[in-house]
Amino acid sequence: MKEILSASEAVELGIQIEKNGYDFYSILSRKINDPVLVSIFDLLAKEEEKHIAVFRKILDGLDGSGVEVGVGNEYLAYMSSISHQYVFTENLKGREIAQKISTALESIDLGIGFEKDSIIFYQGIETIVPMNEKGIVSELILQEEKHLKRLLDFKNKFC
Repeated sequence: MKEILSASEAVELGIQIEKNGYDFYSILSRKINDPVLVSIFDLLAKEEEKHIAVFRKILDGLDGSGVEVGVGNEYLAYMSSISHQYVFTENLKGREIAQKISTALESIDLGIGFEKDSIIFYQGIETIVPMNEKGIVSELILQEEKHLKRLLDFKNKFC
């Protein structure tokens, strides 16, 4: 990956993150035996799938860069740096990680970490997409925050 991302590349990474999230939660919903946790993972997988469609729509609407006035190379370099650290930007990583999980607690903890990382990355995307797309990304951030809360609530209640 190059040193500086364009807005469209950042949104493409958002798509990849959501694909990995879908794979991660789908596999866990079949692997974990706790029915409450299975229903949470099923719901999260379905929502990740919806997010893929939203990001694709945003991507289709971006012109060459989609970068708002005032967003410079330094910020895009920051986004690139974040993307290098975030494991869910790698193709098929969600599937690989889910297959290695052996306990419900491990699945919850990893899900919590992934949701936190997604929120941080999407806050960056919100900064670089055109003004008319900011509300959409803001809504995705709120949904990711709800995912995080669901996982934290489950962990606090049952673990």
